Amino acid sequence: MKKITVENLAQKFSLKVLAGEDQLQRVITQPRVHRPGLEFVGHFDFFPTEQVQILGKKEITYLLKLSHEERKYRIGNIVHYHPPCFIVTAGEEGLTYLIHHCTEQGIPLLITKKPETTSEFITKLDAFLTKELAPEMAVHGVCMNVSGIGILLRGSSGVGKSETAHTLIRRGHRLVADDIVILKKLSAQTILGTHDEKTREFLALRSIGLLNVVRLYGRKAFQEETRIALDIHLTKWEKDALYNDLEQEFHDMDYMGVKIPSIEIQLQPGRDVAGLIEAAANNWYLKEQGYSAAEEFMSRIEADISKL
Repeated sequence: MKKITVENLAQKFSLKVLAGEDQLQRVITQPRVHRPGLEFVGHFDFFPTEQVQILGKKEITYLLKLSHEERKYRIGNIVHYHPPCFIVTAGEEGLTYLIHHCTEQGIPLLITKKPETTSEFITKLDAFLTKELAPEMAVHGVCMNVSGIGILLRGSSGVGKSETAHTLIRRGHRLVADDIVILKKLSAQTILGTHDEKTREFLALRSIGLLNVVRLYGRKAFQEETRIALDIHLTKWEKDALYNDLEQEFHDMDYMGVKIPSIEIQLQPGRDVAGLIEAAANNWYLKEQGYSAAEEFMSRIEADISKL
């Protein structure tokens, strides 16, 4: 997990620092932000003190309507809990009292520069913190986006993962990561696949070397991240190990408690593995929509039998 500081937020979102310049290395540990409301009227039972506190036009207007003493009391109650920082989205006017409190308590106070609503800013900040602070793990493999479907390709070293990825790129699909895939758990149902920065845009092919897929095939050949929907294990060919079942059942791979449907595809010279991966991705999508080719086939058989 990466360490996120208030300074990281200031740089990422071009925030102006009004107070607490010497406290910008304070660490943010919570993936969501908080917009205080009940806290201003004295209810602190569920106050998330470790979250970034956002003050929008609604909150600032309320505070400005209070008397000097009342405002000092209300703000003092919140500042007393020492949240990581305050971010104001309602402009700089009338914030002298807030600057004073934050300076006194050593809490960074920042404001947004870009014209956007508080809700828009919170949405962007929440998304950023959720991804950056998500539990993560590294796996050996290749991550691709095939027709909009995130796929993790696994297999032993030298089995042909990168070569298969190259074929998929040539067919118009997108590379996300090669060799080292970083998996991030965004929720109980969502795993995000991305690269480790060092290998960004690179694909390593035996006998060829390191390729920059963006330089070779254009920007459409790469994307930064994708939600993992399907896990595909590439294995060496084993005679008589494959069956012509009407429908292959997905098994589950567990990544940080999130179960991802998984299938095995065997490799053999002359076998269109990239085509099989495309078919697997599209078939998974149809199943998600409630369609099963095997069920339709069997219904046709049963319909024919009923006519006899």
